[in-house]
Amino acid sequence: MRTKRLWVAGAVLALCGLTGCQTWFGGLTLPSGRYLERHYPQYFSPDPDFPLQRELASQEDPEGAARRAGGAGGVVPAPAPPPPPVPVGR
Repeated sequence: MRTKRLWVAGAVLALCGLTGCQTWFGGLTLPSGRYLERHYPQYFSPDPDFPLQRELASQEDPEGAARRAGGAGGVVPAPAPPPPPVPVGR
């Protein structure tokens, strides 16, 4: 019985060694030594300091934002009111 258990345990360890299983050691789950063979490191570009660049530019230069929008003298004209509804005849 003991020989059978040792054989099964040895087969499981050999299988894990061939497939690159994770291991648990000292409370940590660690990858096998062959993890870079299939999973290459990825590069993630660094994030900008402030992700909303157009909003930041309009906050830093509000007059410039109004000029780009087509306003005169830094003042943006109010939009025209909508036309009144047309009554439907009977």
